[in-house]
Amino acid sequence: MLRALHDQAELSEKFMGSLLARNIDLEEDLCDQLFNHSEKRLARVLLKLARLSEHSTMRDAEVPALSHETLAEMVGTTRSRINYFMNKFRKMGLIDYNGSLTVRTELLTDLVLHD
Repeated sequence: MLRALHDQAELSEKFMGSLLARNIDLEEDLCDQLFNHSEKRLARVLLKLARLSEHSTMRDAEVPALSHETLAEMVGTTRSRINYFMNKFRKMGLIDYNGSLTVRTELLTDLVLHD
């Protein structure tokens, strides 16, 4: 790997870019865990999942199906809190359950940014 990174400048640049992006994501996640409440962390996780889709610029994005338990592990809270917030988000029109989870990205972004 070291030889390939040394010999191939393009590979080296892409690899370093990937490492730096991953480091930034980890720092953001740590700050999020330290300074934001679980409702805002859940909103941020849902937005990240929505941006994984091929159509990340869409207003409404389908999110991969995850259990509330998995979301709770990602957010760092309990399954019951995730259930409470997901129901709250649905009542507010921020998400929709219709066989799959649809995230209203603009509305959820407003919640994250303007808390």
